[in-house]
Amino acid sequence: MLMEKILQRRSWRMLNSQRSWQESPEGIKMLNSRRSLPAYKEKDTLLSAIAHNQVMIISGETGCGKTTQLPQYVLESMIESGRGAFCNIICTQPRRISAMTVADRVSTERGENLGETVGYKVRLEGMKGKNTHLLFCTSGILLRRLLGDRDLCGITHVFVDEIHERGMNEDFLLIVLKDLLPRRRDLRLILMSATLNAEMFSNYFGGAPTIHIPGFTYPVRAHFLEDILEKTGYKLTSFNQIDDYGQDKLWKTQRQLLQRKRKSQITTLVEDALQTSNFDTYSARARDSLANWTPECIGFNLIEAVLCHICRKERPGAVLVFMTGWDDISCLRDQLKAHPLLGDPNKVLQLTCHGSMATSEQKLIFVKPPPNVRKIVLATNMAEASITINDIVFVVDCGKAKETTYDALNNTPCLLPSWISKASARQRRGRAGRVQPGECYHLYPKCVFDAFAEYQLPELLRTPLNSLCLQIKSLQLGSIAHFLASSLQPPEPLAVQNAVEFLKMIGALDDKENLTNLGGYLSMLPVDPKLGKMLIMGAVFHCFSPVLTVVSGLSVRDPFLLPQDKKDLAGTAKSRFSTKDYSDHMALIRAYEGWKDADREGSAYEYCWRNFLSAQTLQAIHSLRKQFSFILKDAGILDEDANTCNSLSHNQSLVRAIICSGLFPGICSVVVTCPLIYCINLSTFSVLLHMLNIRSFCSIGRNLFHLKLWMMARFCFMLILSMQNTKLFRIHGWCLVRK
Repeated sequence: MLMEKILQRRSWRMLNSQRSWQESPEGIKMLNSRRSLPAYKEKDTLLSAIAHNQVMIISGETGCGKTTQLPQYVLESMIESGRGAFCNIICTQPRRISAMTVADRVSTERGENLGETVGYKVRLEGMKGKNTHLLFCTSGILLRRLLGDRDLCGITHVFVDEIHERGMNEDFLLIVLKDLLPRRRDLRLILMSATLNAEMFSNYFGGAPTIHIPGFTYPVRAHFLEDILEKTGYKLTSFNQIDDYGQDKLWKTQRQLLQRKRKSQITTLVEDALQTSNFDTYSARARDSLANWTPECIGFNLIEAVLCHICRKERPGAVLVFMTGWDDISCLRDQLKAHPLLGDPNKVLQLTCHGSMATSEQKLIFVKPPPNVRKIVLATNMAEASITINDIVFVVDCGKAKETTYDALNNTPCLLPSWISKASARQRRGRAGRVQPGECYHLYPKCVFDAFAEYQLPELLRTPLNSLCLQIKSLQLGSIAHFLASSLQPPEPLAVQNAVEFLKMIGALDDKENLTNLGGYLSMLPVDPKLGKMLIMGAVFHCFSPVLTVVSGLSVRDPFLLPQDKKDLAGTAKSRFSTKDYSDHMALIRAYEGWKDADREGSAYEYCWRNFLSAQTLQAIHSLRKQFSFILKDAGILDEDANTCNSLSHNQSLVRAIICSGLFPGICSVVVTCPLIYCINLSTFSVLLHMLNIRSFCSIGRNLFHLKLWMMARFCFMLILSMQNTKLFRIHGWCLVRK
């Protein structure tokens, strides 16, 4: 009763505050701006539908305002009814940057500081208070909450945004929420997306009603490859389509010349479409170029030509270029910087946007460039829907995205550039035209677009399920196989079996598939189970600090930088941290400890600059260390006395043993047949170790390099974090150990 009165008083304060803002000159101006969005026309219909249905499915075209307005409408409605303090809304976003930018925008529209009524929570960051009633967060944050609060007590509405992306967390969240709904009849679930197979989601939730909100964008004209070649006069040859990845990745450049032994279904469809297409309406020059087009390449030179055309002949406006990943972004950026026009900072502002970048760096893409300077943003598919850059007028779409797939037969993840779906292509096109009519340059023919699948394959069907299966057991959701069979599109049984067997092997599950004590602790840690086990072993064996650094470092991007123009100096700097260990992990520990010492002395910037280290990544490692330490102390695993839990941290052999224990079964036997090194894993699967991996810790000199190979033969085993098929198998995070 007392709590009821407290909440009622708070509700009246929220009502008075809201009305004061709406009646102020700034508030009136903001309300008029919000009313211009298409979502406003559907406001009453949406609120009525949400009030009368437990599940609602809402699709809205780009620019309709669904992400910023719908949760806000619900909050405002509850406040106007005098029940604002009784309302608690969670809105999930697939990415950190979108959760942060949307929360910032909504708080501005409400005339408040971020962290008051509206807040956000992402991994390692958050801004919310005791009076926060609308929280934007990543899907993973909501899943972490469900671990300790299976019924989401006190939550009245859950919005799951960008559901069309079908990420692992989003699909898992849908299963958990569907299971929760019968226990929480008062909970409202709203699924939102720009492009959505509404019927499939509606059927999954027992015929839930759907509402579509039209978008508000200026028209965007699409140019496909044949139109681009005709318009620009660019000539494609067998040579100018080879993407240059630099000398340190010469193998990646040369790989483009190799014929693929196996073709995916979409690749076959693309080739068939090209063979049956007719380009008679185009000039002979354009037809000759199309005949030479190489679908496997990204097309750095073609992108450069398109950007030159835009800068020289098109109207002002920012350009968004969709690339597949960081390698492509960084190499294209370096190529553009060497161009006399595109590399001129007085005419072009180059920016990048990638998921592993620091949040502060990602936010730079929203800043307007100086007058007469054209902004060019090189981004991955995270810019498709999660973020909106308002001044984008031109979009360049390479037609591909890096996609993790899973070979259940070899139990190996594969990270390869794959053709996108039609839905993704339309999303990319929709990024233009926010402020004026836009242009989209698709770097593939129209017939190839027609061969694309309508939607992307869900992540649940193409990635390892180890962490997901652990979460299922920690949430006490019954049999793993039975639970996953109830998903929107169930994964193949062999993938589920592989994950269960892995969790049993590391001791997270017992023979009856029950969660062990170790498994319970692992489920609390927001990392891969093998890294979580390494962390716990470090605490148990009193060498916690170095192991904590290793796990934190493996959870973020590599802090060692490799600038195109200073590769040799950067390689030498990294080799100083490795000394004679031949270990990525030991090098990481020394680099981090050196950064901490330099930070205490006020010389952290100079230290990073001198040793080619990323200050942002080291700061992220530092933040993760604090988060993991807090979780383990809270669980009672880690001793409060730092001296006790690090009494054996000086013992490098023990640290290596802990790393070995954590990365098991990622162990390979090293076979040296100079000048080649083979690694054979526990399944007798043979992998050739690339010479560049070894050279990262060795002198470039040929004689000394072969001496290093001979010295490496003294080590018998290699520990690896992961082995990923990127056309060639690539080993991540390796360390040599003796018998």
